[in-house]
Amino acid sequence: MASTTVTVGSTVGLHARPATIIAEAAANYDDEILLSLPGEDDDEPSDASSSLMIMALGAEHGDEVTVSSDNAEAVEAIAALITKNLDEE
Repeated sequence: MASTTVTVGSTVGLHARPATIIAEAAANYDDEILLSLPGEDDDEPSDASSSLMIMALGAEHGDEVTVSSDNAEAVEAIAALITKNLDEE
């Protein structure tokens, strides 16, 4: 499984607009893509194709998020979106 940890770039964190953009991109992949907060071992990873699950992470601007999937290309694409300020797109 491929994974990478990136820093949230959106000024409002992973809330409605950024979560929707990420979920729509994740839905384009057949493989499951998971998001988690490092150090939150008790929490189950969130499905990146669900904007509600992304928002439930509670990731704020500057927080680290780990992106994991069997598809390395998907990990790279979703990680790149998380690092952008999607509020300005």
